[in-house]
Amino acid sequence: THIAMESTGVYWKPVFNVLGDDFQILLVNARHVKNVPGHKTDKKDSRWLAKLLLSGLLKGSFIPNRAVRELRDLTRYKTKLTNQVSAEKNRFQKILEDANIKLSVVLSDVFGATGRRIIAEILQGDYEPERLLHLVHGRVKASREDMKEALTGYVTEHHRFMLRTIKNNISRIEETLAEVDAQIAKATEGWQGLIELLETIPGVGHDGAIGIIAEVGLDMEQFPTHKHLASWAGMSPGSNESAGKNKSGRITYGNKYLRALLIELAWAASRTKNTYLSSKYRSLAGRRGKKRAIIAIGHKILIAAYFIIKDGVA
Repeated sequence: THIAMESTGVYWKPVFNVLGDDFQILLVNARHVKNVPGHKTDKKDSRWLAKLLLSGLLKGSFIPNRAVRELRDLTRYKTKLTNQVSAEKNRFQKILEDANIKLSVVLSDVFGATGRRIIAEILQGDYEPERLLHLVHGRVKASREDMKEALTGYVTEHHRFMLRTIKNNISRIEETLAEVDAQIAKATEGWQGLIELLETIPGVGHDGAIGIIAEVGLDMEQFPTHKHLASWAGMSPGSNESAGKNKSGRITYGNKYLRALLIELAWAASRTKNTYLSSKYRSLAGRRGKKRAIIAIGHKILIAAYFIIKDGVA
């Protein structure tokens, strides 16, 4: 009736997918089931796992249902693609700097409307900085002299080839991102009500709400209390006390994807106006520092999400 297995990389997934419907599978953290040192082989590990399972000493990891697991794959891949776009944009700016074109100094967004028009002209061939000034949007704050100086560079054919290649690669990744977004929208069609409720948390937008669902799932019965969820996510302080001394209160190991998302949402919440989370952030940042304050706000967002998913309330 029961199967115990160690969670090693992605190797547990095919076995879990085949046997998950017929058996109760306990996926256990390898750090929690260490055997006696110096006696480690795969066969001995298997016997040790079976012994612990029969003794009722194993605690299974949280595995959400198939729909949530598939959504999790999509959201994590989307994050990877977004990071790739950022990396390619940084490379693009590096090539511009190499050609002595300092667009980043005069434009807040090099890939905004003005930046794209100027880049298109530079890629076409020989250009004169004066002729590019008519492409600058009226709302750009930099003076005409500064713009002209920033656009006066030495662009070779090699620079143009590199810029064109990177620009095409950015377009390809953005097309893939659009496809992944469409698939995420399809996968979350039935959960719009819950997504809207999660969006009522300050700092949590549409993508943030979907990210939270993808990582924590829809069944809060898996976590007896909000404290269990916070500990699983690695957002609660650890306890390390010996001989009456508190050694360290740093956060515990947990779901690194969820933690990164919560920190991102916490930064957004800290910038909201007239909300509980932004005032809490300012209160904590003054006493404990910005980074500790952000972890605390991320913790509060996760607690709010727990009760929203569990009770269906705003």
